[in-house]
Amino acid sequence: MAFVTWMLREGQQNGTGYAPSSASTHLAAAVVGLRRRGVQVSGDDQAAARAALEGLAVRLLQAGERRGRGQAVGADLDGLRALARACPATLTGDRDKALILTGFHYAARSQDPAGLLAGDVSLHPRGLAVAVLTGKTKHSVRNAKIAYAADPEICPVRAWIVYRARLAAEADPRWSRADAPAFVGIDRWGHVTGGMGPDSVTRAIQRISQRAGVPVHWTGHSLRISLASVGRQKGKDGIAIADQGGWARHSRSMLGYMQREDGWDDNASAGLA
Repeated sequence: MAFVTWMLREGQQNGTGYAPSSASTHLAAAVVGLRRRGVQVSGDDQAAARAALEGLAVRLLQAGERRGRGQAVGADLDGLRALARACPATLTGDRDKALILTGFHYAARSQDPAGLLAGDVSLHPRGLAVAVLTGKTKHSVRNAKIAYAADPEICPVRAWIVYRARLAAEADPRWSRADAPAFVGIDRWGHVTGGMGPDSVTRAIQRISQRAGVPVHWTGHSLRISLASVGRQKGKDGIAIADQGGWARHSRSMLGYMQREDGWDDNASAGLA
């Protein structure tokens, strides 16, 4: 209760409170971090914290205070291509490209790549296997599979291989160990500063989209929306989308992410008469 109250009151670096949706993301990240450090966080504890957060969010609405920018806008394939072309052939550029392209393909929240270790991502003859620590259910790890893309320009597997090869060539060997962060922070001089946190992942996504000239700047949740909406447009099975992104099957939040373009081409009533 104290933690979620603090997040809504003054949790951001500028001293202002988070929007409830952002606080929920940071709560999940905190649970993951505590469990990684051996702290026992029960399902009941997590449920109580979420119930407290929901109650405080209702109070904000009753007081007429609305926070946040609404639902994030999902990335699309044209946006991914624009991003890939805008990433320079540097360690930071290769990390950015791998961060976005892999995150798109496993419906990443901002805390997901921040929590990955290098050993959680393994090469397979058909692509990548990514062990994503969720901390949201008793099945705390979901194993997402990412296949090679037909278009090499936006292939997440190739982007990951290039990034890791450059990291091994240009950074201290300790950053290539299996227990090192999968995605590292890099300063303006190209020096590795440590692992990325959820906030730094969100800032990176915003910076990358701005650099790529994407009209609507993506947020840390945009990649999660993307798999649901683009997967639906491509005719992927809803259960397959849910399993890849770590949603409960027939999840209401997943269905909400399946954004329609304009309501005309994708319209339930079109062509009925």
